[in-house]
Amino acid sequence: MLTVFVTYHYFLGLRNLTVIDDTVKMIKADNPEFDITKIDLQDKATMKMMSQGLTDGVFQFESGGMRSVLQSFKPEKIEDLIAIISLYRPGPMDSIPKYIKNRHNPSAIKYKTELLRPILEVTYGCVVYQEQVMQIFRELAGYSLGRADIVRRAMSKKKHDVMEKERHAFIYGDKNPDGTVACEGCVSRGISPKVAESIFDEMTAFSSYAFNKSHAAAYAYVAYQTAYLKCHYEKQYMSALLTSVLDDGVKLSKYIAECQKNGIKVLPPDVNRSNRGFTATEEGIRFGLLAVRNIGVNLVEKLIAERQNGEFSSVYDFCTRLYGNDLNRRAAESLIKCGAFDCFGNTRRQLLQGIEPLMKAVEGVKRYSAGGQMGLFDTAEETVVDIGYTLPECDEMPQFELLQGEKEVTGMYISGHPLYEYSAAMSEKGLVKTFDLLDAETNHKLDGKFVSMVVMASKLRRKQTKSNDTMAFLEVEDMYGSVNVLVFPKLYAEHQHLMNVGSVLKISGRVSVKESGEVDLVCSKMEQVKKGTVNETKRKIRKGLYLKLPSLDSDEYKKARRMMDIFKGDVPVIVKVNDIGKALVAPENRWVTVGESLLRDLEELLGQDNVKYVE
Repeated sequence: MLTVFVTYHYFLGLRNLTVIDDTVKMIKADNPEFDITKIDLQDKATMKMMSQGLTDGVFQFESGGMRSVLQSFKPEKIEDLIAIISLYRPGPMDSIPKYIKNRHNPSAIKYKTELLRPILEVTYGCVVYQEQVMQIFRELAGYSLGRADIVRRAMSKKKHDVMEKERHAFIYGDKNPDGTVACEGCVSRGISPKVAESIFDEMTAFSSYAFNKSHAAAYAYVAYQTAYLKCHYEKQYMSALLTSVLDDGVKLSKYIAECQKNGIKVLPPDVNRSNRGFTATEEGIRFGLLAVRNIGVNLVEKLIAERQNGEFSSVYDFCTRLYGNDLNRRAAESLIKCGAFDCFGNTRRQLLQGIEPLMKAVEGVKRYSAGGQMGLFDTAEETVVDIGYTLPECDEMPQFELLQGEKEVTGMYISGHPLYEYSAAMSEKGLVKTFDLLDAETNHKLDGKFVSMVVMASKLRRKQTKSNDTMAFLEVEDMYGSVNVLVFPKLYAEHQHLMNVGSVLKISGRVSVKESGEVDLVCSKMEQVKKGTVNETKRKIRKGLYLKLPSLDSDEYKKARRMMDIFKGDVPVIVKVNDIGKALVAPENRWVTVGESLLRDLEELLGQDNVKYVE
């Protein structure tokens, strides 16, 4: 049944179906027997991952709100995912707390009439699906299947007038024009008018946004497949996912950050290794060539085809073999800046300074060869051509310039990040990250509040006010994204010397979320940040993940352990327990791999002041 609905979604053109298909192809290259249609629909590892809210890149479950529901819900089977997708909508959303409470405490389930039990038992006493509404009309009021379907269609099209006309019939019954009974009504089946009225009101409020279960099942099935692939074949899945968002710089940066958080290296482009899109390798995920600016599809296709004749041995060899195939100076410079020529052993400064004369030399050789001219001592077998060219000798550019070049042509930093040298300042408690401000599901909670963040200035635009003062619009970024900072005249006059592109700043200000969803930070304080890594400033403190807890019997500790169980690794876990006044080191089988996702979840559970990671 579910497979039929997936076919239906092909007509909707879901990008995720392409991602699934591309992932499966990569998996089958190593495991030809793999079949996505035969995966376990109750896989414990997949459900555990989803219960932890680790769903970046998972269809339908990426948002902060959805992750929060998953963490509270703790899904165990695909039926649970169907319910969550149906509930997480403006109307049914009000039922989520009740649904979760009833799921974990079945004794709390109350039915307004026992006739509802067989209908609502599967959804813990909550009305979730359109099909359930049809069943209620049939079982409680004696509606025919056809009339119940009319109600369903009225619901899906939000025809409240039709629903209201059915109110009297639902409670007291209705007759056909010839006097025969059309439906008996709830009262005739032993349900009081007050209870029937209450049930009808609940269905009417719910009906405006209700899903039919078959629709939700199709979405849940696709969502589960993406979650399963991410859980068990993460490199292949993330490679396919990154390829699917090549034209979306924001999502590309987000998913690359997700890979890095989970310990997957994103390797730079390489003319001898990269393909059109991102590809999984033993070392990590190789950057796709089509994600590099100024590199067209035709050039990439010719590059890959030419590689079948042997790897490129040098930049000169590359330019010679691809001459006339959409390779121009801009394309070559983009390949240099992103690191695609690093495999040849030259510095990027060498290549940038030497690419123009090199390409002119290649052009001269090609013209000479095309002209068919031979010198006095040439033979038919060998024509010697002096290209008159060597790469200049020069040192490599500073790391910051290399990273800026990568950002210029790919929209992101690949081989590092300028802020890595400021990890000590960025680890300060209470700071927010750009993803806290950019997540449309959660940033409304910060609207109007004052926050602080450590960021790097990336763009500056000045503007004259009506009073002829100068204010600034400063674009800043961290490892996860960028936001705009408004700096009004008084503060600009005080701190304009700090606002240089590349400067690392600690900025405090008020969050302003616009109706369009765009977010600004209205600056109230700004200061320069000094370089320094956590290692440099915390050498006397033992490396590890430090947690402060009330007791080892507390619910907080039990939940924290469940979170950490999925991140097995070699980082010690040190727990300071308040009730005994001691710090205890967890046994090695409880040690973890620390990433941004784990830290974020622990901070949400225990509070930022009770979680500290020392590298």
